[in-house]
Amino acid sequence: MGEKVVASRAELADRQLYRRKLQSCMDALERMLREERFDRPRAMMGLEIELNLADEQGRPLMYNEEVLGSIASSDFQTELGQFNIEVNIAPHRLTGHVLEDLREELDTCLRYADRKAAEVGARIVMVGILPTLDLDHTGLDAMSHNDRYTLLSDQILAARGEDIALDIQGVEQLSIESVSMVAEAAATSLQLHLQVTPERFASVWNAAQAFSAVQVALGANSPFLFGRELWRETRPVLFQQACDTRSAELKAQGVRPITWFGERWVDSALDLFAENQRYFPALLPVCYDEDPVKVLASGGIPRLNEMRLHNGTIYRWNRPVYDVADGVPHLRVENRCLPAGPTVADTLANAAFFYGLVRVLAEQPRPIWTRLAFAQADENFLGAARHGIEAVLQWPKSGRGARGTVPVAATELVLSELLPLAYQGLAEWGVAAGDRDRYLGIIEQRCLRRMNGAAWQSATVHRLREQYGMDRAAALAAMTRRYMEYSRAGEPVHTWPVG
Repeated sequence: MGEKVVASRAELADRQLYRRKLQSCMDALERMLREERFDRPRAMMGLEIELNLADEQGRPLMYNEEVLGSIASSDFQTELGQFNIEVNIAPHRLTGHVLEDLREELDTCLRYADRKAAEVGARIVMVGILPTLDLDHTGLDAMSHNDRYTLLSDQILAARGEDIALDIQGVEQLSIESVSMVAEAAATSLQLHLQVTPERFASVWNAAQAFSAVQVALGANSPFLFGRELWRETRPVLFQQACDTRSAELKAQGVRPITWFGERWVDSALDLFAENQRYFPALLPVCYDEDPVKVLASGGIPRLNEMRLHNGTIYRWNRPVYDVADGVPHLRVENRCLPAGPTVADTLANAAFFYGLVRVLAEQPRPIWTRLAFAQADENFLGAARHGIEAVLQWPKSGRGARGTVPVAATELVLSELLPLAYQGLAEWGVAAGDRDRYLGIIEQRCLRRMNGAAWQSATVHRLREQYGMDRAAALAAMTRRYMEYSRAGEPVHTWPVG
């Protein structure tokens, strides 16, 4: 989200011109797909991690400019809140010892960044929502200094015509009548990219949508927001409400939210880009000089800038991505449903599970999306976010010719059916057996111990309050300090002592 956009409100005025430019992008994309102009498969993957900044006591710090200046690396960028930064890892070929290579690369760069952050009095925390974050930390004065964020916030408020409100019912209830868009910055994520050919895009996207609920159940790491215990993975509901462009009347009319699971399985990447164009008014209607149709007609490769910028303001949990690398266009599925953390090992376990499982589910003779209604996948996602590792999901019955779905505990589903498929998928990618076994072993232990980041955070806060008589704020701060200590040590979360 760190792409810089420089535009005045006057430059945002001509929406008719923007619509024409966006349609030109769509026309060019459709032609490129028809003429098979895209990169051939190279099994490329990449990841991004959004990070929080805190002091040694675990309290949020608005230091991202100082921290980025100290780190002095283009791999790290701003995020929406001044208490956020993001690290981007260069693409890797999904084969061999890629997971161990990534572990070494991530561990090295995050330890370096943490040391440099410490020089200006900050520490880096890899967590879905920083538990000590308070509403006072999310005012407009906490927004990063980037034109894109200011324009986006202004446009969301203008579209709504009223204040942004939060109303989240979980273990406890959080109800706030007015927040800024910066409240969304509380949600930090792990984003997994997979480059795919146009022919395989729909299968990969559909598969990723179908099991995203399982990812959230296993990887939940965001149980607290503004001092309240809410959903085990509170990010999805926070994201939807804090970025909602709809007034109450538009919601009643069935207008779609820009934070969106979707509403159907797709047949091509074009379906998703076309839905974005059809359903969502532009929040950043900035026009560029490129004429994509002319560029394509002259034998060049268009950037499709308007389409890419518009796509970046629609927050799907599995987002289509068009990009150009070394003069060659390609498509990616960007899996965005997982929170950051708790450790590098946990992050790579989540990545291993995703890449292994999506490989197999995308190629099954009876694809899962032909046996699971899209509405059920959506309900599964919300249920997994609410209940985390204790979630019960609807899943297609197993066995030849079986029809319908049955309720099954997420952990049981993983251990009995999905984990073996993830092992198979990583083997088919050519990932080294030692890497595969190590990181999928972490997923197995999470299921057996029913312990992930959210479960550990919640159990630790309750233990601190019950055993030591701490009030809520003190328990959240003490838990956050322990989280930071254990996260730096690097052992996966299912091994952490509670309390």
